[in-house]
Amino acid sequence: MIKLIGAALILFAGTIIGFQQAARYADRPRQLRQLAHALQRLETEIGYGHTPLPEALERTASATPEPLAAIFRRAAAGVWETESFSFRDSWEQAIKQQWDMTAMRKNEQSVLIRLGSTLGISDKEDQLKHIHLALLQLKSEEDTAREDQGRYEKMWKSLGLLIAVLVVILMV
Repeated sequence: MIKLIGAALILFAGTIIGFQQAARYADRPRQLRQLAHALQRLETEIGYGHTPLPEALERTASATPEPLAAIFRRAAAGVWETESFSFRDSWEQAIKQQWDMTAMRKNEQSVLIRLGSTLGISDKEDQLKHIHLALLQLKSEEDTAREDQGRYEKMWKSLGLLIAVLVVILMV
């Protein structure tokens, strides 16, 4: 009886682990799309609203779902609260602190960090060009993420269950 309960728990745990890994592959393209929308919103705030950068970041955060909103919120707070930090430092710190909460990878992180090094130090037109460039790079990453999702999502779901079955068979 105890072996049967143990086997059921192992099957359940293996399946859950597989589904969690598959969910990360599903979350990445969605979060990249949300990030692109957030950057478009930031572009609008800077380009058409003539909004100061910290305020534009706060408005973008309010229209962006978590965990991405936290990046924009932290960057704005870093600019408002600490006079010793430049925008670049605030932006980079916010990204690095919140990045583990996202399903995105190092490529997307480097795109955002590069973007942060140009925002706030150049004129409006130059900032808009850099945001547009970041959007193009993120679109490419989103296409790659969709391919990865199609390739690996179903595999991880099956793999979690199959490894759990293997462990149960080896236990018996």
